[in-house]
Amino acid sequence: MSSNIQSKSIQTSLWSPLSIQQDFFPFSFGKRSMEKPNLNLGLWRTQSDQLAEMKSQMPSEASTAEGGGIHSRKSSRQMVVASPGRSGGGSGGKNTHIRKTRSAQMKFELDDVGSGAALSRASSASLGFSFSFTGFTMPPDEIADSRPFSDDDIPEDIEAGTRKKFQTEPTLPIYLKFTEVTYKIIIKGMTTSTEEKDILNGISGAVNPGEVLALMGPSGSGKTTLLSLLGGRLTVPSTGGSITYNDQQYSKFLKSRIGFVTQDDVLFPHLTVKETLTYAALLRLPKTLTKQEKEKRAADVIRELGLERCQDTMIGGSFVRGVSGGERKRVCIGNEIIINPSVLFLDEPTSGLDSTTALRIIELLQDIAETEKTVVTTIHQPSSRLFHKFDKLILLGKGSLLYFGKASEAMVYFSSIGCSPMIAMNPAEFLLDLANGNMNEVSVPSELADRVQLGNSQRETKNGKPTPAVVHDYLVEAYETRVAEETKKELMISTPLDEEIKSSVQTMKREWGASWREQYSILFWRGLKERQHDYFSWLRITQVLVTAVILGLLWWQSSVHSPKELDDQAGLLFFIAVFWAFFPVFTAIFTFPQERAMLNKERAADMYRLSAYFMARTTSDLPLDLFLPMLFLVVVYFMAGLRQTVDSFFLTMIIVFLCIVAAQGLGLAIGATLTDLKRATTLASVTVMAFMLAGGYFVKDVPIFISWLRYLSFNYHTYRLLLKVQYETISPVIDGIRLDSGLKEATALGIMVFGYRLLAYFSLRRMKVG
Repeated sequence: MSSNIQSKSIQTSLWSPLSIQQDFFPFSFGKRSMEKPNLNLGLWRTQSDQLAEMKSQMPSEASTAEGGGIHSRKSSRQMVVASPGRSGGGSGGKNTHIRKTRSAQMKFELDDVGSGAALSRASSASLGFSFSFTGFTMPPDEIADSRPFSDDDIPEDIEAGTRKKFQTEPTLPIYLKFTEVTYKIIIKGMTTSTEEKDILNGISGAVNPGEVLALMGPSGSGKTTLLSLLGGRLTVPSTGGSITYNDQQYSKFLKSRIGFVTQDDVLFPHLTVKETLTYAALLRLPKTLTKQEKEKRAADVIRELGLERCQDTMIGGSFVRGVSGGERKRVCIGNEIIINPSVLFLDEPTSGLDSTTALRIIELLQDIAETEKTVVTTIHQPSSRLFHKFDKLILLGKGSLLYFGKASEAMVYFSSIGCSPMIAMNPAEFLLDLANGNMNEVSVPSELADRVQLGNSQRETKNGKPTPAVVHDYLVEAYETRVAEETKKELMISTPLDEEIKSSVQTMKREWGASWREQYSILFWRGLKERQHDYFSWLRITQVLVTAVILGLLWWQSSVHSPKELDDQAGLLFFIAVFWAFFPVFTAIFTFPQERAMLNKERAADMYRLSAYFMARTTSDLPLDLFLPMLFLVVVYFMAGLRQTVDSFFLTMIIVFLCIVAAQGLGLAIGATLTDLKRATTLASVTVMAFMLAGGYFVKDVPIFISWLRYLSFNYHTYRLLLKVQYETISPVIDGIRLDSGLKEATALGIMVFGYRLLAYFSLRRMKVG
């Protein structure tokens, strides 16, 4: 009995591999790291403790495996650092065995069990070996104490939230293929000469449903351009090659099947997380769903993304405190996955995030891909943990393809062409060094070394190493001669799908998620909620109130008993006309330039009609625009002692409101025509100054060759109408201006209200989408 116990304790504390498989991982490790691994002392267990536990628990711990296990994303995600390859065992039942050993720091993969043996994987970050051994099971409480630290053991932090599996409906599977994709831009010189610049040079690849394809490369290598081409966001004549979706060309129908997350988080800062996703659901989900079903879908996405804690928190922005960076990124992803897309494109989803949050985002993409969706993402410099999460990898350098294939086989490929790291390093860091032509700490291929020695010129060598240009040419040539032809042949194979599914991609019918009236209503209330914070800010209210009080004090209880007093009070009326023309113009001028990114993004996704957006955008401002003028006039009107009748007060209010709407239309037209704010504000300043000078107060007799300017000035028409309301019972001529019925002035303001807005609308229609 004692000998059996002793043999079992030795088996518990020592490695007993049935088979050792060494995965190829071309890192060079020092002798010290192989001899003396760094162990966590808090996880050590003495042999006497193990022996005592074995005596008490050995009868209940015997277990027998039934067949092999199926290797999945879940199993690979439980490793501290995944091994380069994702290979699995056979099929069958799963039985978990955990061994208490001195190497308890390592996270062993115990999901795959075959023939009574528990398959375990040690961290490939330090050894790169896979061990298969027999072990004892343990009670659940002991497992919690003895199992090592891993990604899944990281406490759910506030930033990352709680991860939940996606439960989405089946969607149209899309197999994305692209062959010899090229892209050029035309650079205009200082003279009439133009120059073409190649951004992409013959990029080929493919990604299938259930896979995550990473586009990697240094800055300026063409990652975002390739992603935009694949997502249908760039369609220009300078594009070459073939991009197919289920062997069919891109069509407008695919807009409802494609989700595209831009690098910049384009969101309304004053809306909450729940409001943002709810409005997206109401606008983008099909008409066949009711409003309650769409709202439920938004709530499901919030739960799936782990955003329950912050769902009532504002998104925030540069000047507004809101959710964290990781939560903002998940909201952007939620905006796209809410339509259950077949393909999801993401541009730098981990940019600006810490390593833990970035890992959660990539794991989220894996969960999305597991629901038979195709995921393509650009990534700049991922950590080693992130790198091993990708299924496929495209490595770009200066717009050329350096590698396409399984991410787990990238290091194998570059080692086969003679490029291996001379020190242990992050695989992504090594690949980016190669893409940049940096051969420091990298073995130089003999072929390249011979080429450099034969050339022996300044262009060929730099500090004894080949220059980046030479390295780049070698890598491009190596890929084209070794892999490119085989890859192109594989891409020529037809996608294994029914013809009906293939042809469905060709459907040109555009379907809106809501009717025009529903779009207008949704956008109206969204605009009202977003901008009420600006309109009702204490800064703006204080500005208007202080101005009103100063005017009231300067014209305190003014009278019109003499021409001089009447002229003074007319000056107050002219200032009111100027103030409520100047103020709205420079407020409205920022409307479309500030919302251009949002408008561009939402129009590219076919969320709504431009006409519905424009009507909602202009009319949602009207209730807000009425509040401040009312506050202003209530203070000024009675402090200055203007005509004390109900009709006069409300007519003055209507005239000022007409002036505001007309001036706002001018600001919208300038902002929509000139999206550059500097040029827009310069044009607005000159225009408002000219309208003010031609308003009829400073110059009475305007020369005939420029007198036409006054009829374009809303200051001129507003001033004449205010004089008529206040002094029509005193005299038919006030300050040299003959007072008539006011019909011409009111008509002119009405034409400006609609004319300037039509100009703004047609300017927006000319704006490029994508």
